[in-house]
This record gives sequence, C-alpha cells and structure tokens, in this order.
Amino acid sequence: MSDQATEFYLDWIREGLKQPGKTQSGLAGHLGIAHPQITQLLKGKRKLKVHEIPKIAEYLGTEPPTMSDVMPYSGPLSVIPIVGTVEAGAFREVDDFDQSEPRTLTLPRDEKFPNARQLGFDVSGDSMNDLKPRPILSGDCAVCVAYEDIASQVVLRDGMVVVVERTRDSGHFREWSVKQIEIYADRTEFHPRSTNPKHKPIVVHRNFEADDGVKVEVIALVRRIVNEMPGF
Repeated sequence: MSDQATEFYLDWIREGLKQPGKTQSGLAGHLGIAHPQITQLLKGKRKLKVHEIPKIAEYLGTEPPTMSDVMPYSGPLSVIPIVGTVEAGAFREVDDFDQSEPRTLTLPRDEKFPNARQLGFDVSGDSMNDLKPRPILSGDCAVCVAYEDIASQVVLRDGMVVVVERTRDSGHFREWSVKQIEIYADRTEFHPRSTNPKHKPIVVHRNFEADDGVKVEVIALVRRIVNEMPGF
C-alpha cells in the first residue's frame, strides 16, 4: 500500500474514532490486537494491514473508502512524522499509550525509495559529532526511510548510517541511536563517530541478539539531515 493510500485510510480511521462511543481501545478489541498497536498505527509507526480494513469499517459503522477514492500522488512533497529522539546510551520507558499527535516535517519525497515510509528522529547528544563527511549534531533531525519497507531491496553494508533500536526488560525500555555500520564475518558493529570517548560501539553477533538479553534491530536508514534555525 502506498504512503498516500495509507495516510488516506488513517485519516478515515481518525475521523471514525471521533464518533460517540468509538475509541482506540474498542477498535483494538474488535481487531483482536493490543491497544498500543492502534496507537502505533495512527502515528504511522505500524503498517495498516489490508485484511484489517473491513473489520475497522465494521467497528466504525461506515463503508471503507475504496482505492479509487485515493488520488495518485502528484506533488513533490511528503509529510514526515517526527517519531522520537535518538540519543546514545539513553534507555527510555516505552509509552505505548501516548496519543499525542506527532510533529511533522514537509520535505521532498525520497526518490530512491518512493514507496517506503519516511520517518524523522530528533538528534540529542554528541555520539555522531565526528561523522565524515558531515557530522550529525544535537538539534539536527535525521530523516530516514523505514528499514522494514526496504529490507528486500537493500542489504546492510559497511558505511551505512542507521537508526538502531535496543530494547531491554522484554521491550519495556527502548533506546534509539544513530550509528554507522561495520560488518565482519561473524558480527555486525554499530559505531558512534564521536569526539567523546564515552560512546562505545554496539557489537551484535549474527542472530542480532546481544549476550545480555538486550535486543538490537535496525529500524531506519538515514537518508538526510536537516536543521531549522531557531526563532523562526
């Protein structure tokens, strides 16, 4: 499903949930999934599955929009949600019940990956302040494509800059950080590029499971860095 079609359906769901008696938790129960999955869906962090659309329509009591209602994308811009903060070494408790609307950026669609979701991450800290040829600084925004959307097209390789997710305590705590990949025969290393020696690489063996029970996953490929001047 294209980005525009997905956003069209999400707008339909959001409008439907404004009806009296219609709630995210009620929709989750009707679909047989956990409430946080609806939150993630409406934030653009979970894919809408085609087979869910009729069940959603059933719950909302409306006919689902058809693909003929979705106008093909013809403009040069995409609305990109800012989904969180990347900061090395900072595990934060996951708030799956946060229902606030994400901030957004409006930028050109990624021409290399036009069908992949674009995501923005606020950068905090100095873990990539020595990246070459261009450092990534605190206050920047890393504009990325969701890796699961392009995994069948793009194999991870040396030099790629990615957003890595580390989770612990069965996923209750999460760290997102930007790292540069180094690949070896028996392991993948995710390196900070920093003038600050406190930042250390994440070393993961082939199964992507750290020895201490921390799970590591590449969730996004960094495609550009943007920064807006404050005060405007």
